[in-house]
Amino acid sequence: MAESSLTDRRPAAAGKPHFETLDPATGRPGRSYEGHTPDEALAIARQVRAAFGEWRRTPFPERARLMKEAAAVLRRRQADFAEIMTAEMGKLLADGRAEVEKCAFNCDYFADNAEAFLARWPVDLDGSRAFVTFNPLGTVLAVMPWNFPFWQVFRFAAPTLMAGNTAVLKHASNVPGCALAIESVFREAGFPENVFRTLLIPSAQVKALIDDPSIAAVTLTGSVEAGRQVAAAAGAALKKSVLELGGSDAYLVLEDADIAQAAKVCATARMVNGGQSCIAGKRFIAVRQVREAFERALAAEMETYLMGDPRDPGSKLGPMESVKARDQIHEQVRRSVERGARLLTGGTIPDRPGAWYPPTVLTDVCPGMPAHDEEVFGPVAAAIEAKDEADAIRIANEARFGLGSGVLTRDLARGERIAAEELESGMSFVNGNVRSDPRMPFGGIKDSGYGRECSDFGIHEFVNIKSVVVTR
Repeated sequence: MAESSLTDRRPAAAGKPHFETLDPATGRPGRSYEGHTPDEALAIARQVRAAFGEWRRTPFPERARLMKEAAAVLRRRQADFAEIMTAEMGKLLADGRAEVEKCAFNCDYFADNAEAFLARWPVDLDGSRAFVTFNPLGTVLAVMPWNFPFWQVFRFAAPTLMAGNTAVLKHASNVPGCALAIESVFREAGFPENVFRTLLIPSAQVKALIDDPSIAAVTLTGSVEAGRQVAAAAGAALKKSVLELGGSDAYLVLEDADIAQAAKVCATARMVNGGQSCIAGKRFIAVRQVREAFERALAAEMETYLMGDPRDPGSKLGPMESVKARDQIHEQVRRSVERGARLLTGGTIPDRPGAWYPPTVLTDVCPGMPAHDEEVFGPVAAAIEAKDEADAIRIANEARFGLGSGVLTRDLARGERIAAEELESGMSFVNGNVRSDPRMPFGGIKDSGYGRECSDFGIHEFVNIKSVVVTR
């Protein structure tokens, strides 16, 4: 799709869904997009499935060449794509540029490594020729969220396409421009028509797609409830699914931690993407000996994240994605305070247009409070006291989520032991904030979902792992 089409305001035809964007920094209406009807969406999915037959036979070097070109397109149009993210969901412009570069790195990584990841595995089987081969499944449907509107799509798309699958994207309804821009990357890179397509449809149409024979598997990044619905539909259709859902990542601050450094790490973890990240740190569990010192340091660090125009290079905190989301965050804070939590900083809605919320730190957070029991998807840190290391681990593991976790300690062997063996999560970092990387598997357990993205583990999620035996 031509780049100019992303800026056109087009009236919706009769019977088609209509997607209006809203600038969360100002509350002003943005661009408008015409969506696809249910019949159009199914027709496109079937076209993408028809393209699978040729794409799966495309040699790895040609797939890699095209994926490298996609990386080049991303870098060439980096500023434009970052601006679309800022306009649609309020991301800091600098963060948007970094997100596009991460997508390009991801494309390069799978272009360089997919063939080796999917090479046949020989098996010693009593003299017969035996091996395991990895064949693509077909067309994968991706249901993606708004908070990292490029990265979360390319995180799935690069390995999926390099494995020989084709792909259909149903993006969040508030980022239609991002969704169309991503399709334009693959078109501009020279991928065959219908290898990757975007559908502008409401969430209510997802089940019909999953049910359709054109779709072989589905991946979703989103809320727990959305995950349950997609998992139920995929299970009923006997189709593979990968789910990356919510998180309430716990960071343990032990008595031997460097408190100033721990506060910096924890504030960075909490404020990733304005706090609107599944892997943002949300619960900070400090042992009793250092709790007060840590809380003071954390509040001071959080206060350095000054709200400002997301296009201003000096801003460290932009708006939330919508006023509705901001109000939900504030309600979680209000109810937590009502039940006994104390505000150390923040917690007041600014008197200005847009979806703004300040960095906020709650202490005396206990079970029964939203800040303890729920995922707070914004710049709100919950400080929790633990008696000792064992108690901190217990509190961390009692959560229904299990995406990421962290340990702050000067004793690296101690931190490694806790991270590797004690914390119930898909990822655990020592003295650093949890982050995704194409080279490491990404995903969670419990209510944070199942399956993995990124690395060789991610590319193996959507292939047929086939045993082959040739008897002489």
